[in-house]
Amino acid sequence: MNSKRKKIIADFTQNPVTAQAYANIALIKYWGKRSVELNLPAVGSISLTLDALKTTTTLQFDESLESDTLHLDHRNVAGKPLERITQFLDTAVQTGDRPKAKIVSSNSFPTGAGLASSASGFAALAVAVNEAMNLHLTKEELSILARQGSGSAARSVYGGFAEMKCGTSIDDDQDDFAIQLEDESYWDLRLLIAVTSTDKKETGSTEGMVRTAKSSPFYTGWVESQQADLDEMRRAIKKKNFAKVGELTEHSCFKMHGLAMSGRPPLLYWNGATTEMIHTIWNLRTKGTAAYITMDAGPQVKVLCQPGNSELVKQAMLSVKGVKQIIEAKPGPGAAIVTDNQIKVKNS
Repeated sequence: MNSKRKKIIADFTQNPVTAQAYANIALIKYWGKRSVELNLPAVGSISLTLDALKTTTTLQFDESLESDTLHLDHRNVAGKPLERITQFLDTAVQTGDRPKAKIVSSNSFPTGAGLASSASGFAALAVAVNEAMNLHLTKEELSILARQGSGSAARSVYGGFAEMKCGTSIDDDQDDFAIQLEDESYWDLRLLIAVTSTDKKETGSTEGMVRTAKSSPFYTGWVESQQADLDEMRRAIKKKNFAKVGELTEHSCFKMHGLAMSGRPPLLYWNGATTEMIHTIWNLRTKGTAAYITMDAGPQVKVLCQPGNSELVKQAMLSVKGVKQIIEAKPGPGAAIVTDNQIKVKNS
């Protein structure tokens, strides 16, 4: 361990540190890894951070603890999920010879159900450990750290629109980080989320990506066509061209899910309500309401629309049998440290 890192660990605070971060939805999708070990994406992506999907995480390092503990959504977590957290903290401080941590985290939305809880979770944890260990990381360095916990977490470090850059090396991750394209105040949009299931998905994203890369005959085409989608989306956001943003969002979504379905064995993250929702939104659009579909690796359907159409779109979504709730989101802020008083005000 170098002397700088020894000093950082010596200077850590035993006081609890609380951070909040928000999940994001990839408008231009991320699917596939060029290195599973370093969690390096095979393609770049562009996302929108969402104010309604929030993770609040309190981290406390304590030299009296014998092991790390994680309390997530009022439950103690053990096994592989806790091992993942321990490995992340070891990576953050570059050593396993550190004080152990007590972590208490909660999500304002269903965990592990295709709503990017790992993105907001690891973004919040990255910000918290940076503060508690006095790491003094830049935003890009925070993004690199968050990515090592979850690929999409790299984007949740930022508010508004973010782009995940994809490097070329399989041994070096310093080119793989997100940047902010526009902050949360740039464009007033709505994303309506139809929750069709709160169950944990059977096949996680990483497992699905690996399977697809190994077995889909269309995987090379997916990787090679990504740059054009990224370039078009960047231009559409800059011009605030909603129809173009929506069309590209829907195109990338179905391209990703089609890719997953083409794996062996195929991956289908949808349920019956998912399919019915797709037809409902497409039908609404033929009648003149601009609304566009996107979905991550799960059965929840997200619909991008403009504020003036949100109520009409919401009512159409609620008409679909099997929809448990609709979450309405706006562009959200980046991950940040919060005080107890700020949390009380936000939750009151």
